Amino acid sequence: MSIAIDESAPATAKSLPDLKAVSDAAVVAARGLLEAARGSVGDLVIAGDKLSGELLEREQHAAHGLAWTAAYVEALAQMAAYAARMSDEGRFGELEAFLTQIALAEYLAQLSGGIPMSQGEVTRPESLGVSTDALNAFRQNEAVRTLLAHGNTPQVRAAVAALLSRAEGSPTYGDTGLEETYEAMREEMRRFSESEVAPHAHEWHLANEYVPLEVIEKMSALGVFGLTIPEEHGGLGLGKESMCVVSEELSRGYIGVGSLGTRSEIAAELILAAGTPGQKEKWLPGLASGEIIPTAVFTEPNVGSDLASIRTRAERDGDIYRITGQKTWITHAARADLMTVMARTNPDEKGYRGLSMFVIEKPRGGDANPFPAENISGGEIEVLGYRGMKEYDVSFDGFEVPADALLGAQEGQGFKQLMETFEAARIQTAARAIGVAQSALDLGLRYAQERQQFGKPLIAFPRVADKLVMMAVEIMIARQLTYYAAREKDLGHRCDLEAGMAKLLAARVAWAAADNALQIHGGNGFALEYPVSRVLCDARILSIFEGAAEIQAHVIARRVLES
Repeated sequence: MSIAIDESAPATAKSLPDLKAVSDAAVVAARGLLEAARGSVGDLVIAGDKLSGELLEREQHAAHGLAWTAAYVEALAQMAAYAARMSDEGRFGELEAFLTQIALAEYLAQLSGGIPMSQGEVTRPESLGVSTDALNAFRQNEAVRTLLAHGNTPQVRAAVAALLSRAEGSPTYGDTGLEETYEAMREEMRRFSESEVAPHAHEWHLANEYVPLEVIEKMSALGVFGLTIPEEHGGLGLGKESMCVVSEELSRGYIGVGSLGTRSEIAAELILAAGTPGQKEKWLPGLASGEIIPTAVFTEPNVGSDLASIRTRAERDGDIYRITGQKTWITHAARADLMTVMARTNPDEKGYRGLSMFVIEKPRGGDANPFPAENISGGEIEVLGYRGMKEYDVSFDGFEVPADALLGAQEGQGFKQLMETFEAARIQTAARAIGVAQSALDLGLRYAQERQQFGKPLIAFPRVADKLVMMAVEIMIARQLTYYAAREKDLGHRCDLEAGMAKLLAARVAWAAADNALQIHGGNGFALEYPVSRVLCDARILSIFEGAAEIQAHVIARRVLES
């Protein structure tokens, strides 16, 4: 492949000619590198013909590096698919082309030289056992070389910074590629967020206040809580892409608001997938309307991601179960009307098999009396961010629930039932992360345009502008990967791998965007009065909940190696 690059006017940035063909060829090369890594890591962790859990744990750095490599390659594939789709539809403008080529160039460079798994951990092809020949084949690929040399130059980044500076209103900084219906939905949610959420979010955060019930009622009127619940149960019957758009825009205003809908999404997924007809009839209409506020009660003090070690027990006594045990990190627990509780119904059955799920009615509480029911108590956990719903420790002491609260009327199915919700949960978490990252970009860009230093705005300094450009680039990457996972889910395809990749990458993108936005603010960013300080705190939780980044990488690695 021969690509002609005009070097005569280096100050004038132009997108690469035939970007679609270059992108496709680069993705093929990246997949070749991934296959080489998969083979070499497989040699470390496969004993005989079987993946060894013990070896996978021993070789975590290599295995998790493989997971990040796979996530990067899928992200590149989705950016290439985005470029093709947008070109075919006549929507691939200058900004979209620049963002795509920077994305490809940067992620190819990191695949070649090192991917940051965290601030202090970098995975490199050599550490994955990739051979010199395979690595050289990747680096010498003509499309890869073209993108590395010309895709992400200072001139290209300066052109993108100029385009970002000229954006008006509250743009997404590049056409997202979604169909018109979803973009209309985005605009409606953005208007709501800008009028009802963003002006008050920092006040709620600083005071550690609940998102007001009046705001929840307005969200209900917009259909936020019933987006993906079928129409026969009172919802709108839409797909996961709609959930992504709504979660993203509401989280852009405030993650506490964006996460309210996800509470209902998780509870509804559980009941839809495994509930009895009576449980569906009882709970789904109220969840869809927003009348019922749910909370997920899974985590325990000594049990984070290791759900097989849950000790809370539920003992059958005639027509009731008595639940005893401690739970922690329970979001929105006090104001909830419905609890989905994981407990052990068979104490003799160790691991996942003895776990059951319950859908339990709970009287709504408040700050003064968070748990106004017998044999249940708890207290608030003070947190850095993610404050709009509050976190709680919860204790059950023989708490009585009717036997028909057992989800699906089947004991021992709790873990399996929960696993069926994880795809949607991780997709929505990725969408929330994109919203938080977008908020960071909004704040960072505005401050860089308004703040004057040394006689000019901060955005005039290349390293400040570059931070903003890379925020926009990585937000677009995370969006395309997340939308892809949502489409796969809507098509009924297994997408735990894609959902996990989207969540893993988007959480890191949100943290990087928030950190860089605060850096652009300088000392002011460290002041509580500036909203960027809240966004930084909110961003930090994203790589922890719904599967910590390390657990997520482990799951992805297992799937990649088993495929």
